Amino acid sequence: MEENFPDIVAAQPALLAQHCGEARLIEKAVTYWLKAGQQSLAHSAMIEAVAQLRKGLDFIGGLPDTIEREHQELEYHLILGSALTAAQGYAAPEVGEHFAQAVLLWKRLGKSSLLGWRVLGGLHEYHLVRAELMLACRDAEEIFELAQSQHDALWEAVARTCQATDCFWLGEFVAARTYLDHALERYDPKLHSIDAVRLAFDPVSLSLSYSYRSLFCLGYFDQAHSRRDEALSLARRLSHANTLALTLFFAIQQDAHAQLEPTLVLDEAEELAAVSADHGFPFWRTLADVYRGWCLSMLGRSEEGLALQTNAIMSNRTIGALLSVPLQLTMLAESYGNAGRPNEGLRQLEEAARLIEVTQVRMGEADLHRVRGELLISVGDPTAAEAAFQQAIAAAHRQNAKFWELRAATSLVRLWRDQGNRTEAHDLLAPIYGWFTEGFDTPVLKEAKALLDELP
Repeated sequence: MEENFPDIVAAQPALLAQHCGEARLIEKAVTYWLKAGQQSLAHSAMIEAVAQLRKGLDFIGGLPDTIEREHQELEYHLILGSALTAAQGYAAPEVGEHFAQAVLLWKRLGKSSLLGWRVLGGLHEYHLVRAELMLACRDAEEIFELAQSQHDALWEAVARTCQATDCFWLGEFVAARTYLDHALERYDPKLHSIDAVRLAFDPVSLSLSYSYRSLFCLGYFDQAHSRRDEALSLARRLSHANTLALTLFFAIQQDAHAQLEPTLVLDEAEELAAVSADHGFPFWRTLADVYRGWCLSMLGRSEEGLALQTNAIMSNRTIGALLSVPLQLTMLAESYGNAGRPNEGLRQLEEAARLIEVTQVRMGEADLHRVRGELLISVGDPTAAEAAFQQAIAAAHRQNAKFWELRAATSLVRLWRDQGNRTEAHDLLAPIYGWFTEGFDTPVLKEAKALLDELP
């Protein structure tokens, strides 16, 4: 077949791997199973990739203990880690096991292997999604130092993107934006594609997604919207399912925070659920269910929505994917409030606050306090609600997060208006609203403007 049918060999490496394995041609079987796994990964066939790579890894033990074998084993662990990332989720224990084994092999090889960036990149994503932010920051810094030592522009950009993601979840949005601007200046879409980095996602799409999320939190709504469209357009052009799922998730997250109509956010969440079902992505399906449940709750289908959210959050916590759980619990609390069960919502916020202190994931911290204030109004405690809104404003101010500051201020101003403190309310909201220079059709700005027009 190798001599007479090279086209079949190139198109169906798994077929050759199967024959070589049965013939005990171990070295060839290992090579062909690796090619088959790489091919399946490139086609977003993650379940097939995992099965093929596991078969090849089983054969590696039959090879002589040489440096060449260790290089090949390292490649296997890396690609299998990437495939499992999509198939099981970034924080799945088996993902961590393969990247940890890759690190050991890389160090055994004297850190000389050019695969070092991918080793550390995969480990960074694992630590990040598990909300082990200090470990993730260490990984990102090591990637950057390695890229600089090798004068590698692509991996310097990847390192800056990793540093930006850490800063984003720490609530350091200005730093995140700076790192992302640096990364996006260095990416060359023709050279720095997903094929170049061979991670589970396209790095440019990831950078664009975090860039618009950071811009939005900082209050640059039009710039964020433009970059959001750019990220989605690129993800769809690439025809890479895991990249599309990741990009859709960020779009859904932003649109929910931006207070778009729940029916629109629900349509986006349904698309993410469909992509996840088509390609066997349980991690993304779980995240889609969080937002589907929230949308249904906002649309009055409370019991259905609460069940979806609760089950999805439990699934994330079971596999250790804690990164966005505080945000998810805040959304669940909001759903409980919308269902007329504010005390249950307040209990969810207590757990969210505990996780924030444990993990230091402070993205959305201000909104936790804002939602607490709204729930406290529902239980008849306006004094505690006012204190919660003040906490939300202070948290947002520390983060330079003008969007979150405006949302919190709007809630406090609405409370003061209802209490008759109209002048004080106006004096708080007017300068915050006046800071904005773009995005005046964004719901939060329209709501603030309507409130200001009511006040003296």
